[in-house]
Amino acid sequence: MLEITSTPLVLIAILGTVGVILPIISIARKEKGSNSFYAVIAFAALIVSMGYVGYQFVNEHVVPSALFSEDVIVDDAFGGFFAIALLIVAVFTTVGSFNYMRKHNSPAVYYSLILLSTIGMVLVAYSTDLVMLFVAWELMSIPTYVLVGFMKRNPSSNEAALKYFLFGALSSAIIVYGISLSYGLTGSTNIGEVIQGYATLDPSLYPLALLSVGMFIAGFGFKMGLVPFHQWLPDTYEGAPPTITALLAAATKKAGFAATIRIVVLGMMVLNVDWTLALGILAVMTMTVGNVAAIMQKNISRMLAYSSIAHAGYILIGLAVAPHSSLGLQGSLYQILNHAVMKGAAFIGIAGIVTTLAVTHIDKLKGLGRRMPITSLGMIISLFALAGVPPLAGFWSKIMLFGSALDASPTLEWAPWLAIAGVLNSALSLAYYGWITRKMYFEGEKEKRVKEPKSVIGVMVFSIIFLVGFGVYPEPILQFVEFATPVLSLGLMP
Repeated sequence: MLEITSTPLVLIAILGTVGVILPIISIARKEKGSNSFYAVIAFAALIVSMGYVGYQFVNEHVVPSALFSEDVIVDDAFGGFFAIALLIVAVFTTVGSFNYMRKHNSPAVYYSLILLSTIGMVLVAYSTDLVMLFVAWELMSIPTYVLVGFMKRNPSSNEAALKYFLFGALSSAIIVYGISLSYGLTGSTNIGEVIQGYATLDPSLYPLALLSVGMFIAGFGFKMGLVPFHQWLPDTYEGAPPTITALLAAATKKAGFAATIRIVVLGMMVLNVDWTLALGILAVMTMTVGNVAAIMQKNISRMLAYSSIAHAGYILIGLAVAPHSSLGLQGSLYQILNHAVMKGAAFIGIAGIVTTLAVTHIDKLKGLGRRMPITSLGMIISLFALAGVPPLAGFWSKIMLFGSALDASPTLEWAPWLAIAGVLNSALSLAYYGWITRKMYFEGEKEKRVKEPKSVIGVMVFSIIFLVGFGVYPEPILQFVEFATPVLSLGLMP
């Protein structure tokens, strides 16, 4: 039985209360409240929530690894790890919107939707029941459909929202089908009981069990941006407000991985089915398609959208080799946390550029290093961290991912090829990251410096400190990752 002070319940109370109250305040004040008024309230709620998650870890009130419980949600380190990563991105999005939302109406609704979507993302990571997970999935998704189309008079934003909604509805339907198959086979929606039921399943029912796992991979794959489920992603990222793109690229994708790890990876273990080759092929396809397509883009949002697809492929390497290497899941979680900061900072940097200069075409970024030096520096460090350049934090998570593939080589002869593909794709990504760097710092005439949004500067400074600091001294993050990583040999129920 969950205690009233358990992390997921407290987060629901804080974020849910504030998320519901903001529009009510707006109605009561008849929209007299400024954008910053609602932004500060939302920011405070997110900071308090993050502080509480951190407090639970520091005081050792969190169960290590991933736990399966009879309750629909559980307070474990795995969920807490994702909560930290997701809340960081939500803070980035809120802070980055301080200036961006000054030109748009309905700020109370905007920040309310961010908070409600954040609740859904966090609950996905804490869920131990398939029905609860689906409810959380929809709570995460529905507000983002609205946020993507928030610029109602912008045709590009409307198109992005429509594509996102259609693909999102399809992915939800596929997930529901997977849940129905699992319930029909095991008589339960509790994830732990479902996995145990699969372990003792009659061999004649294996095809249906495999189909259900395949449905989950496909359904979650839409949100994670895996090839071939990625078609919606570039158009949506380009048309959505850049601050919301940060939320999609750096947060909702992570919720998809949280669900995949808790259901699919552990489910594959008990089914005794070798899915590693299938996931390995998906990983290589995803990272290669993402990087090759990114090189051909002229719009920086589309370029980073394809880059986001490529990084889903890197993370998938760890999931593919997880049954054969203890470093697999650790590398995936490490990359997930780093990617939340790296990609979130990059898109908030784009939001700052759009707010100040109203440009997104890469050729228009000439001389940006002189015009917006702090924003440019934060973006370049984020991009190089995404490429895995030492001594930035992204280097260590990629080393762990590629190392896990090499570590699995005694039992998986083809596993080292995953590491080779990852290294080659990381080198390929330097082509378009280097192109952006060249435009910002080595092209263009001497431009006058413009006033950078202070909120964007704050995000850039935090990301620089995080990526450089934990790149030079990664030990605290490594310990955090190890504490939160599921141990595949653990029992399913407490």
